[in-house]
Amino acid sequence: MLLPDLAEKIIAEVRKFLHEDIIVANTSGVIIASTDPSRIGTFHEGAFITVKNKDKIIITNEDQLRLQGVKAGINLPIFFKGETAGVIGITGDPVRVSSFGEIIRKMTELFISESYYAEQLDWQARALEGFMFDWLQTKEWDPSFRERAHLLKINLTIDRQVSIAEFKQNHLLMHRDLWNSILSWKEARQQDLIIRWGNDRIVLLSGISSSNNDISSKDKVLRFHRFLESLLSVQVCIGTGKRMSPSNLPDAFRQAERALKIAKERGKVILDEDLTMEMIFDDLSAETKNDFIDRTVGSIIHEQDLMLTLKELFKQNHSLKNTAEALHIHINTLHYRLKRIYELSGLHTSNIEDLIKLFLAIRLLEEYTKNS
Repeated sequence: MLLPDLAEKIIAEVRKFLHEDIIVANTSGVIIASTDPSRIGTFHEGAFITVKNKDKIIITNEDQLRLQGVKAGINLPIFFKGETAGVIGITGDPVRVSSFGEIIRKMTELFISESYYAEQLDWQARALEGFMFDWLQTKEWDPSFRERAHLLKINLTIDRQVSIAEFKQNHLLMHRDLWNSILSWKEARQQDLIIRWGNDRIVLLSGISSSNNDISSKDKVLRFHRFLESLLSVQVCIGTGKRMSPSNLPDAFRQAERALKIAKERGKVILDEDLTMEMIFDDLSAETKNDFIDRTVGSIIHEQDLMLTLKELFKQNHSLKNTAEALHIHINTLHYRLKRIYELSGLHTSNIEDLIKLFLAIRLLEEYTKNS
């Protein structure tokens, strides 16, 4: 059924080429859009006859006197999928405007078709996002869930790998043509799913079976990363989880989110399987992190010279000579500061266990600063 919003867009498009009065009527003969707002909502008998006969009619000056709500011109049926979707009418001398008729009708039908398939694309994107959300929340798959998967052509029997791409919010992503280009990524396999996730994220849900293991996961994600950055013209960060069974998708998604968090800090692609210390940090509660910082560097946290010295010491791989040079201080001054750190914190930088504690505390503080 032809709706008023689409009808108004049709008129706007036709007016770019033809400056006559135009109406669009529905299959009941009611005008739903017009260059003359006063005609909207009125009955157009000529449009009603056009729908009934499924053929163009010419309305003469004489017809204006006997047919309700008409003006001289032509009425053309609009077809979509073999059915009459509505009528477009052009007011004016029938002989003169008829020459535009077939072109206008074809253009209108193409516009309706394009709008329909664009709406289908939007529906598909929303349906996939909704299904993905339920997939992450549902512990047991009932028949309804499986039926939705079937309708969306999602294979629930193969392993999956989740990659989450995040980028600086770009309104162009919502443009249908651009989103269609993303969905048409030529390296996506038949079982892969590309899902819009909010306004600034895209999920690549890779389907992995025994027959498509020829390209490594990292290579594929790197190629997807290059593709997105080229297409969107913004920096894109991607976090990727490990291969998991479809029933363990929530775990795979959490891994991808954890990797994405690190990827955003480093501005690149990070695979969860490459994470080490970050795994520990991610599992710690904020309260535990704060307690650890307080018990290690809490006594020196406001001593700027001492904190700067510690950070530089780790940056220089515990080289005292390089640390002193980087800080532009005498080596004796460095020894004094390290001694003060021990006096205030009870942790000595020459003791490996104490050194690890100080290193972890500095890393946790850096993480806190980045997230605040």
